[in-house]
Amino acid sequence: MQRPPLIQDTVLDHLCENRIEVMMFLVNGIRLLGQIEQFDKFTVVLVRGNSSQLIYKHAISAINPAMSLDLADPT
Repeated sequence: MQRPPLIQDTVLDHLCENRIEVMMFLVNGIRLLGQIEQFDKFTVVLVRGNSSQLIYKHAISAINPAMSLDLADPT
């Protein structure tokens, strides 16, 4: 039996593919602004201008996209 995709991966994939600007809140209170370039099981790469940052997922408390997301399956 095949597992459905994780909601975390679905949201991150949508943000990455559509290059949606996000505000990322870290557990230590720091806020980061940028676009998610890529992600894997443990990390997220956030890009802003010419710089990029590798952020460990366990350090992220919330991700706030600049626009609302519609992740509903049309079928």
